[in-house]
Amino acid sequence: MSEVKQVAVKTIGFIVNPIAGMGGTVGLKGTDGKAILDKAILLGAKPIATARAEAFLTELAPFKHYIYLLVGAGDMGETEAKKQGYSYTVVGEKHQQTSPKDTKNTAQSMVKAKVDLLVFCGGDGTTKDILKVVDTKLPVLGVPTGVKMHSAIFAVNPRAAARVVYRFLNGELPVREAEVMDVDEQAFREGRLSAELYGYILSPYEPHLVQVSKLASPTTEDEVRNQAAIAIYVIESMQPETLYIIGPGTTTRTISDLLDQKKTLLGVDLFVNRQIVENDVNEEQILQALNGKPAKIIVTLIGGQGFIFGRGNQQISSKVIRQVGLENIVVVATESKVQSLKSLKVDTGDPALDAMFKAQCIQVLVDYSRWKELSVE
Repeated sequence: MSEVKQVAVKTIGFIVNPIAGMGGTVGLKGTDGKAILDKAILLGAKPIATARAEAFLTELAPFKHYIYLLVGAGDMGETEAKKQGYSYTVVGEKHQQTSPKDTKNTAQSMVKAKVDLLVFCGGDGTTKDILKVVDTKLPVLGVPTGVKMHSAIFAVNPRAAARVVYRFLNGELPVREAEVMDVDEQAFREGRLSAELYGYILSPYEPHLVQVSKLASPTTEDEVRNQAAIAIYVIESMQPETLYIIGPGTTTRTISDLLDQKKTLLGVDLFVNRQIVENDVNEEQILQALNGKPAKIIVTLIGGQGFIFGRGNQQISSKVIRQVGLENIVVVATESKVQSLKSLKVDTGDPALDAMFKAQCIQVLVDYSRWKELSVE
């Protein structure tokens, strides 16, 4: 972390959505709505927002004496700020179970207080709630905590968010109008990606630390041929009695299409001997299926962003990755997706594992038997 140069105390609004991201590892592709939250809890989902909020505040600690926080009550920010020893004032009321209304009311208090920056921990649903209140009245930055994060307002991980904050408060970063996107979760669970642009919000920008919005895959004839060539090579390379954990995406789905298997477009599926053995699995199901078997993970990257883990495929968790091994990960992507990228990104929620990825280059299969090497930033 660079030396802190400013001396004036800055006020940051800090909101945590405590249920954000709980649907990820259990394969629910989001936690919008009480019914889905209840189902996530029933499936054994654990809160992740607290850990991500604490990681952000820990990284920001050298700045602590130059920051005053306005925080949401209870688990919406107060708990983490108190634990990390920040100076803060609580806004709003504490509730046992929070709702979008709590997020909007808390954000409204921060707009009235004219904070220098609003930082929130959540996903696209939280972003949309904040947009309705904040609009372009003040700059906003997201700490990625949700399942689906298509908006261009998120730092690449909690630690990157802290670096963006102190650089922005030091006057080193500009703001831009960032797209606020969200998907229809019900359609998402049914294998249909229906994304919508809800508006724009002002946000600090640093191209290496803040993600862009997700780009959809083109559907040109060249793209389809490229996907088929990649799929053929993967199929020819498949080893017998090996568990293949295949992540979401159109490129990975082409593998199953050529095997005449019905893969979920937006879920994680398990293959053995070129046959699907389980559809749309969650973290626990993957761990049970592994059970000491030889295994490989096949994932594609998110267009425009470059994420291979931590965006929409949280079922392939750090536990799963560690069991399978980094050497058994195959990344596939068409040339059109790779050509605009300088590097890949990971956000597994496990800093030590993320560091292992960053210590090596990843070979990306971009055509039949043709690879491109990319670093991980």
